[in-house]
Amino acid sequence: MDKVISYQYYKCPVGELIIGAYDGQLCICDWRYRKMRSTVDKRIMTLLKAEMVEEDSPVIAKCITQLEGYFARSLKEFDLPLLMVGSAFQQSVWEALVAVPYGRTVSYLELARQLENEGAIRAVASANGANALAIIVPCHRIIGSDGDLTGYAGGLPAKKKLLELEGMSRQTQLF
Repeated sequence: MDKVISYQYYKCPVGELIIGAYDGQLCICDWRYRKMRSTVDKRIMTLLKAEMVEEDSPVIAKCITQLEGYFARSLKEFDLPLLMVGSAFQQSVWEALVAVPYGRTVSYLELARQLENEGAIRAVASANGANALAIIVPCHRIIGSDGDLTGYAGGLPAKKKLLELEGMSRQTQLF
């Protein structure tokens, strides 16, 4: 394989991320120690027909700079070239996630309704869990219909910290 996904590790205030770039686009910004790490990496490498190499990349550097702005509360919207690697359905869910604004949450059911496929709530939740661009594609903003925090690849404590960083407390989380 001649194609390469460049990657670096980055320790942020809520955990350690693996950040990867392919052909000038960000394809991974995910929790290093998530349960599905090898599955997610294998999917991306297979679909891109590329291998992962630990090395620097301008896109990775730009991502880290923007993440630092996000954690400093000076950046609310990311401006990075994204490569969402997955099925057409997964990509539609991830595009819908990008539209959820900073400081807001929606439920899995609401997300399924936005995609005009209310019956696909489990598939929407599964696609949400397969997101390889954590924080950038804000799957942490998706909560249960009852307002509870539900599954998150980075762990529920990280999800809670990210939502609090965006100004949401338990009282204001509900839509």
